[in-house]
Amino acid sequence: MIEGYFFDEHKSILRLKEAYGGYTGKKLDLFAGNQIVSWGRTDGFNPVNNINPVDYFFLTPDPDDQILSTFMIRSKFRFSFQTELETLIIPVYNPSIYRYNLFDMGENAVFNNAVLPSSKFSNSSFAARIKTELPSIGFSLSWFSGYDPFYGFRTESIQLFPVTEITYQPDFYKKNTIGGDFELPVKKWILRMEAAVNITDNYKNNMHIPNPDLYYVTGIEHNFRGCMAILQYIGRYTFDFRALEIPVLADPFNQQSQLQYAEEMILYESSLFNRKIFHQQKERNHAFMISLNRSFAYETVRTELSLYYNITSDEYIIRPTLSWNISDDLAAFLGVSLMKGPENSIFDKAGDVLNGLFAGMKYSF
Repeated sequence: MIEGYFFDEHKSILRLKEAYGGYTGKKLDLFAGNQIVSWGRTDGFNPVNNINPVDYFFLTPDPDDQILSTFMIRSKFRFSFQTELETLIIPVYNPSIYRYNLFDMGENAVFNNAVLPSSKFSNSSFAARIKTELPSIGFSLSWFSGYDPFYGFRTESIQLFPVTEITYQPDFYKKNTIGGDFELPVKKWILRMEAAVNITDNYKNNMHIPNPDLYYVTGIEHNFRGCMAILQYIGRYTFDFRALEIPVLADPFNQQSQLQYAEEMILYESSLFNRKIFHQQKERNHAFMISLNRSFAYETVRTELSLYYNITSDEYIIRPTLSWNISDDLAAFLGVSLMKGPENSIFDKAGDVLNGLFAGMKYSF
């Protein structure tokens, strides 16, 4: 149960984290209910993990608290101690919470409420993963087919006269994802890699559907004298990429030409913003992330610093955190979240809402 003021609005939220039941056997496990499943091995950025939605606008010191459970039927079949096959059926689509209505999209722009896909078998999501864990290496191959928990928006209507009004509609899309990952210890270093090919349809005529792409992450982890460091490279290659054409005002003195130009500019800016959401504003997207953490005072005090920088979009996030385990059951947190980017970038608009100081206490029982 969560109660308080969220973005100047008082809310009482009852959120079920996980609730499921099932059967566990020697070879087969079978569970049904609200569950959280993590696929992939890299930290923070997981190309193959399309399972659980995320509440990006739930303000919390621990980013894991933003992950939402979803109802699924989950099975595991163990071929041996090293290899298992995991399958998922998600009958009802549950999207991430990404509140575009909080963004400053202009005083004449409004967002409709999202309309979820109907609950029928053809709209269910399916996933499978075969995973192997050996002493020298761990790896898996996975497949997903269904609605992506993440989504964009489209223009529902454009009114230019007598008053300009743009109505946006959050919308969802299906995709197929084929991916794999591995983890390889090399002496005192750990190498992780994860990659996925995302396949979509009807993307040429729908701004809220991203192009097919290749999404990949490579990371290394090492302990430097008690300081755990993780460095990652995050890349994306967009297939069938075509740059958007900037509209041109053909006749500045013709009113009809002016109206057409205004409508074309709205569609251009809206399409470009969707491309920024999916990191597809250019054919290739490159970013780096570094995470440093260290414990002090017999692991009762912990410091963390996360840095993310996107070379392609010139956006960055800085997030330092200090935590104190007051007792076995009680912990306190203090930190800062700062995201910045060029004007009209995603981080520029999201930062106006999410930047700030955070503090909290957590009691476990």
